[in-house]
Amino acid sequence: MKFVLAGQPNSGKSTIFNAVAGYRSATANFPGSSVSYTISRALIQGREVDVVDLPGVYSLTSSDPVAGEGESYLLGGDYDLIIDVVDASRLGRSLELTLQLLELRRPMIVALNMLDEAERRGISIDVAGLQRELGVPVVGTIARRGKGLRELFRTALRHAHVGSPAPAKSLDREIEQALESVSSALQGAGVETGVPARFAASKLIEGDRHFSSRVFGWYPGLEATVAAAVSALERAHGWSADQIVSGGRHAVAHSIEERMSIHGSPSLGWREWLDRLLLGPWTGGPLMVAILAAMFWIVFGIGQRIEGPLVEVFDQASAMVIGRLEPGSLLATLVHGVLMGLAGGVAIVLPYLIPFLLGLAILEDTGYLPRLAYILDSLMHRIGLHGKSVLPLILGYGCSVPAIMSTRILESRRDRRITGALAAFIPCSARSVVIFGLVAAYLGPLWALLVYLLNLGVVVVLGSILSRRMRGRSPGLILEIPELSVPHARTLAAKTWLTMREFITIAWPLLVASSVVLGLLEWFHAHDDINAILSPLTVTTLGLPSAVGMTLIFGVLRKELTLVMLVQALGTADVGSAMTAAQLVTFTLFVVFYVPCVATLAVMAREMGWRDTAWIAGLTIVIATTIAFAGRLAFGLVA
Repeated sequence: MKFVLAGQPNSGKSTIFNAVAGYRSATANFPGSSVSYTISRALIQGREVDVVDLPGVYSLTSSDPVAGEGESYLLGGDYDLIIDVVDASRLGRSLELTLQLLELRRPMIVALNMLDEAERRGISIDVAGLQRELGVPVVGTIARRGKGLRELFRTALRHAHVGSPAPAKSLDREIEQALESVSSALQGAGVETGVPARFAASKLIEGDRHFSSRVFGWYPGLEATVAAAVSALERAHGWSADQIVSGGRHAVAHSIEERMSIHGSPSLGWREWLDRLLLGPWTGGPLMVAILAAMFWIVFGIGQRIEGPLVEVFDQASAMVIGRLEPGSLLATLVHGVLMGLAGGVAIVLPYLIPFLLGLAILEDTGYLPRLAYILDSLMHRIGLHGKSVLPLILGYGCSVPAIMSTRILESRRDRRITGALAAFIPCSARSVVIFGLVAAYLGPLWALLVYLLNLGVVVVLGSILSRRMRGRSPGLILEIPELSVPHARTLAAKTWLTMREFITIAWPLLVASSVVLGLLEWFHAHDDINAILSPLTVTTLGLPSAVGMTLIFGVLRKELTLVMLVQALGTADVGSAMTAAQLVTFTLFVVFYVPCVATLAVMAREMGWRDTAWIAGLTIVIATTIAFAGRLAFGLVA
């Protein structure tokens, strides 16, 4: 069997998915963060069920590409049941999507989620009455606490077996007449749309371009019938047809809310007071800087305290193992490469990566990331890129791959190209490991913070230049700000592990394999030739040791590799003893700005095309070289 989770953004849909299917879907607190569906097999009461988590959308009638992903699956997907996740604290608004889902006439149940948030707002909902009103089972849940989820999926299994298709709700008289006219014409012409005739009629009346072009392309005679129905509807109401149909659903949804809920006095507490500070015009910016700075200091402090003892342990273990082998032999080279790869992952990468990912998860689960987007929106206005462009850039601090993918939420190709280019410069968690492992570890956390601020400045300047070079304007920001919440330890651990598992299964084997390859290149004396080829860049321009050339090549596979390979190339875990402070800063700046990893380039090519990928990759090399060279000169003057 297959269940589909559908709902509006921030309704708790992905939280329900994670609870039943294991932590597979990243729950993000702003719309558009997920641009494709996630599917997982779950065991529910001894029965295997495929559970699909669709992107959160406000309506099935939208030009938003994110809505298109969900709509396409709901209209053409092979599934047995829809689980409509509704935010109980915003019942009227949430039911507008519910009414559209009912029009699909598929087996469906409603998860009335966030009942605790509704109670905090003084809202009491008649769950049994709502079930009678909608004609489908309604189960109250508090997903983040796991309450009601067992009953929800019991009901889902039962209803998928014996439940009947959900009944559509009637709208006002003029809308129903228009729908009846068009649906009758569709049935009379034998049109096969794969959806109920009434739903197809609503899509045609609302002017859904993709749906209309498909229907009118095969049955051009229907266009006049639809036009007549639209004209009659617009004469009766004085609005456009899509506004009339949408307004009809809005009226029905809020009428149900008024009859099924009682609004009392909300209990205002720490969330409201804290939001006044976090979003205040005078306090929001300074608090943002303080929060991010505190996060970087904490990550550095934890990483530094863990890294030192681990490096010593691996150094002793490596000396003990290598000492038993013939010096300079091929076996000793291979063993040394494996040990250095393992040591790089455990002692150098993980001490900084784990607290960084945990801190990012805390910022996300508390609901601070959309507030960060709101604060930065004014900055994006200044560079000609505002609105939704903030969101992919914020995601880039976790990983560049989902950041590039999330540019799909932007309406114009201009915005997607510019935002994709800027996202390639955002220091992801892998590049952050390099910043913490080199600059913060040897020069102090303030230097690491300066690297991030410099990066932000470069992104702002580059965004301004690209916005002026490319024609067009960006839309403004319409962003839902979710309630502040206290993150749950289990969710934070699961979210951190989700990313850590990728590092352990993908990046770590690459670290070990790359370390072995580098050792073999040194054993065959091939690394000298490669380093010599790159020396005009590494030695002449950037003033780095010749041995770092190979590390930059491996860094294109995974950015963490540059740090581990640096240890391997220099022959010591104490990088600070083999490189000067100026060289550490120069090397880090180049790594932060130069070509993204292979995975990012592949996704960029798929989303933006190889031509855009090529010029963006070339631009990163030029900017990385310029910034690193300027950093070398500036550090020399300061020193």
